[in-house]
Amino acid sequence: MSPSSQYEVLSPWAEADPISQRGLAPRLTTLEGKKIGLFIKRAAAPIQDVVQKQLKARFPNSEITFYKGQSFSVSELEPQNKGKFEDWIRGVDAVVLAVGD
Repeated sequence: MSPSSQYEVLSPWAEADPISQRGLAPRLTTLEGKKIGLFIKRAAAPIQDVVQKQLKARFPNSEITFYKGQSFSVSELEPQNKGKFEDWIRGVDAVVLAVGD
């Protein structure tokens, strides 16, 4: 390598338009009086039973609903599940998801 050799140093950072981060929905200030959906995938029912008890103890005026996913590999947005899932999700203020193996 000669003393006159030059190297170009590249930055690993991409140039991108800055997009401010935002959540999918505004956070609730409280769960009191809200309708809370507990989404169950696979064998998570025992987990969600405990979550339900804890939520009812902390927020006694809340309403809890359950939705059990069809299977781990089938999306709830596939045609055979989509209507039922969308009806459920429209009726809740918040969702807690649990996956049990």
